[in-house]
Amino acid sequence: MSRKCSIFKALEAIVRKSQEAVKKFKNSLFLTMSVAHVDDDEPGAGGLHHVEKVLPTGDFYTGQWYDNLPQGQGKYLWTDGCMYVGEWHKGKTTGKGRFSWPSGATYEGEFKTGYMDGKGTYTGSAGDTYKGSWVMNLKHGQGTKSYCNGDYYEGEWRRGLQDGHGRYQWKNGNHYIGQWRNAAINGNGTMIWNNGNRYDGFWEDGLPKGNGTYRWVDGSFYVGVWSKDPKEMNGTYYPSASPTGNLDWDPQQMFMVELRDCKICPGERISVFPSQKMPNWAGMEQGMAKKDVGRIKRLSADTGRISNYNWGSDAIDFSAAGEGDLRDGDDGLGNVQFEETERGCWPLFKAPPKKQGETISKGHKNYELMLNLQLGIRHSVGRPGPAVSIDLKPSAFDPKEKVWTKFPPEGSKHTPPHQSCDFRWKDYCPLVFRTLRKLFNVDAADYMISICGNDALRELSSPGKSGSFFYLTNDDRYMIKTMKKAEVKVLIRMLPAYYNHVRSFENTLVTKFYGLHCVKLTGPAQKKVRFVIMGNLFCTDYAIHRRFDLKGSSHGRTTAKPESEIDPTTTLKDLDLNYFFRLSKVWFPEFCRQVDRDCDFLEQERIMDYSLLVGLHFRGVAGRDCTPPRTSGVRTPTGNGDPHNNGAPRLSRVEKDRLSRAEMDQLLLDPSRWASVRLGINMPARVEKAARKGDCETQLIGEPTGELCDVILFFGIIDILQDYDISKKLEHAYKSMQYDPTSISAVDPKQYSKRFRDFIFRVFVEDT
Repeated sequence: MSRKCSIFKALEAIVRKSQEAVKKFKNSLFLTMSVAHVDDDEPGAGGLHHVEKVLPTGDFYTGQWYDNLPQGQGKYLWTDGCMYVGEWHKGKTTGKGRFSWPSGATYEGEFKTGYMDGKGTYTGSAGDTYKGSWVMNLKHGQGTKSYCNGDYYEGEWRRGLQDGHGRYQWKNGNHYIGQWRNAAINGNGTMIWNNGNRYDGFWEDGLPKGNGTYRWVDGSFYVGVWSKDPKEMNGTYYPSASPTGNLDWDPQQMFMVELRDCKICPGERISVFPSQKMPNWAGMEQGMAKKDVGRIKRLSADTGRISNYNWGSDAIDFSAAGEGDLRDGDDGLGNVQFEETERGCWPLFKAPPKKQGETISKGHKNYELMLNLQLGIRHSVGRPGPAVSIDLKPSAFDPKEKVWTKFPPEGSKHTPPHQSCDFRWKDYCPLVFRTLRKLFNVDAADYMISICGNDALRELSSPGKSGSFFYLTNDDRYMIKTMKKAEVKVLIRMLPAYYNHVRSFENTLVTKFYGLHCVKLTGPAQKKVRFVIMGNLFCTDYAIHRRFDLKGSSHGRTTAKPESEIDPTTTLKDLDLNYFFRLSKVWFPEFCRQVDRDCDFLEQERIMDYSLLVGLHFRGVAGRDCTPPRTSGVRTPTGNGDPHNNGAPRLSRVEKDRLSRAEMDQLLLDPSRWASVRLGINMPARVEKAARKGDCETQLIGEPTGELCDVILFFGIIDILQDYDISKKLEHAYKSMQYDPTSISAVDPKQYSKRFRDFIFRVFVEDT
């Protein structure tokens, strides 16, 4: 034993000497901690004891021991100078501990089965320090990093890189606040230089791209479309009242000079990860067999984990992070636990409000269906596929282009084991929907996390009029709707035209479709559940105080609820509408053009019974009906970006060209937000109260009263899968004998389109 101790002391002396050149150890090597237990298996009486062991590799362990494995507090010293001091469970570092490298770098914080996972602080040998959340050796969640060159970042991380909302401070005083993607400034954000000048707008790969405004401290500003290519630059300079202006300023100066000192520090890379250093203890194989660690764990709302099955290159490219030891099998991505900061619809440091719907937890009648859906989505999105091209061949839209996959509970060559029932999964036109997700700027990994992440889906309280059920993802980004077979046929039939339409018009108001699938239960029931995944129009950090479903028809188009029962979740209808929506002259012409384009498309596809869904956020009120005094008309966009466009939708060139000086002054009252406005999303506007004359119950809209209120508008065209088939023709004929034919919903698509447009253009007007 004395020989073992002398070996250990000699090795420890080497480590101490190398680390003291960079920093000193803390006062105590052993941390005062409790043993972390993964389950309820407690060591037997007298079984837990202290050992000192020299391994055949020359490594040394001293600490608590149980059942042939480290258990409890222990210290492990590798021959290369790495050292771990902290908690162990069944032979792996689990709990709180400290890992140090011979270079002087240290990690102190939480571990899970060998990985840096949880809250922890990494200090590099050069002086870089990261403090925050980790998932499987990768920075993931909220975290702050101080760089050795004096720079500083605070914000969101994903898979080891700055991604999401964050703030970067350079040593020279420049700083950026806004969106990031893959460690580059990307999305909507603000750069402020140390001289007081600032740029607010959209970025791409670290450079201004798209709509943005550059402002000088003297009050002058330049607004326009930005690009590194001078040929694509287009903007207008607005001088200040000061006699000294910036008339000779060239916008390209920002790319060539002003951003030169705004490089993102790459930081220090970790040379080897603690999980790569874990020894293979004698007896560990037997312990694994007992728990069947090789099985891939299913995803459920109870575990809050994501399966490690089938994360293909299309879903997540972990190699791009430059960090991590993400291996298949035991303790793979089954251990990823995504932090609360992944919920992309809510701003940083703000608790989300109470969510609509019932959480589908264990025991819910649709719990197994949710598990089947999540297993299928992970399979569909994670499955490696061909490189996506925007130009699709006609064969991709073939109705026969569908893929069936069996999901037996015991697993198969292509599917993971799971604890749900035996089922089959169908993907309709998978290449088309994969391309649509790319077209709508949906990141595959974020899409999978939203639908299959920690939190369960939420079922809305009651099915719609069609009998379909609706489910929301916990982050509110996506809505899942069950479908009838006829609706599936309509969507597949119109898919080529739909694809070309949304590709041609980026401001289209029609519903965004991301996937079309079917779950078929095996056994006697042979039940089939078809569903479509859509974008949720009301995914926003604004409270939606009023919502309307507008068709332009009057028969049955009232909620028929007393005022006391109407709350922000109530969807009101045409006869309940008591507002005119006043859009600024910047947006009104584009709104009219897009409504015409979308209605032409739906008319050509023989679609009727669609609606314009409208949500209102009353600015400065608590969410009840608004009857404010006349306002000045100042419209200040304050919302966050569209979650389906990387958080940063853009104004079109048309709007930029039409901004007057007065409008720009109003818009720039909150300059960090204005680039987040797009048609139907985060739109500052005004509403005017309407009052009906007389007792006419079928009057769709009353007369304007002059009572105005500032709002933020959200709107889009929904329910676009109702074909004017034989059933609708019979409904039209039957109801026409009882009611005014112009008042019912079931009419010919051409007539429906005209009536819909006429009504929408009556209630949406230009704000003069």
